[in-house]
Amino acid sequence: MATHVERGVVPGLTTLISRRGEVHVDAIGSTGVGSCPPMRRDTIFRISSMTKPIVALAAMILVEECKVRLDEPVDRLLPELAERRVLRSWDGPLDDTVPADRPITLRDLLTFRMGTGVSFAPDAGVAPILRAVRDRGLGLGPPRPSEQPEPEEWMRRLGSLPLMYQPGERWLYHTAYDVLGVLVARASGQSLEAFLQERVFDPLGMRDTGFSTPPADLDRLAVSYETDPETGALQVYDPARGGAWTRPPAFPSGAAGLVSTLDDYLAFGQMMLDKGKYGKGRILSRPAVELMTTDQLTPEQKAISGFYPGYFDSRGWGFGVCVITRRDDTSAVPGRFGWDGGLGTSWFSDPREDLVGILMTQRLAFPQFSEIYLDFWTSVYQAIDD
Repeated sequence: MATHVERGVVPGLTTLISRRGEVHVDAIGSTGVGSCPPMRRDTIFRISSMTKPIVALAAMILVEECKVRLDEPVDRLLPELAERRVLRSWDGPLDDTVPADRPITLRDLLTFRMGTGVSFAPDAGVAPILRAVRDRGLGLGPPRPSEQPEPEEWMRRLGSLPLMYQPGERWLYHTAYDVLGVLVARASGQSLEAFLQERVFDPLGMRDTGFSTPPADLDRLAVSYETDPETGALQVYDPARGGAWTRPPAFPSGAAGLVSTLDDYLAFGQMMLDKGKYGKGRILSRPAVELMTTDQLTPEQKAISGFYPGYFDSRGWGFGVCVITRRDDTSAVPGRFGWDGGLGTSWFSDPREDLVGILMTQRLAFPQFSEIYLDFWTSVYQAIDD
């Protein structure tokens, strides 16, 4: 992994592998370009979409407490989404709609089948619905916490738009988990931050995980970078001081809002590997974790759901996590589950190998096309020597 730092692909990175109780950690390079502190085991990163598995866990806690039900319409808690209209054609005019066949359910949110989300079609940028989503500040694209309104206004804006597809029809990434975060808050009677802190972070000892970094810890927050599309050079996406993650956001994004560290996420990944148990306590029941980590998509849904080309040939989606379904790569162990973060992070837990792997970098990247991600997971599995 050091070669990626030496070549300037990223200023630094941290990695963690835990197998059968043995943990190996590397911290390479620095937290930013120039005279920035060196990477440390406890460096804090913006984990973007690795927020989603944590919020899915929170929803399942509420399911087990019978405060919400998987196939109950969300209308009771999210009246903004009641009596939905659906576009006759996803790229058609916003007023050309038909009634929804049925209400949106919690299961639809957990499986990205609510009917609205990110489209990866080549011509998606010209679709009126996606322009409307962007114009309303509803969070498509890389996370920008300072640009989204507070949850009540966010839901009002989303509720003013029709769905792109019928509920349950197909897998559409991202937006459902921002909705899920609002549902968790309303069902629990707490803010999303407070519920996660009380029911997930405190029990697991995740001291550095939250929707912002306290001032006293900013020296451990890595600078976040993106690539200049013209020159290929790194440019600052979010600074360590004065950036969007240095203060609590108006909208705590259940899709992409958290910061965390290697050891914090190891606690989460190990708990999931141990089917809900952590230390002497339990966060979630074994059956609930088994449900979360089981592929929930039908072959028909995979066939019409766009993501990366060929993505669903060897993968499925559970609740908050990707699930490997076919062995087509060194690291593609069936049953392995986890997710990536588009700002440069990756986590998977592998029950067959009793393994948790975590990569933290600070550069925006699409995991399936990033050499850093691919080389990390290849290196993790080639290190197995039994």
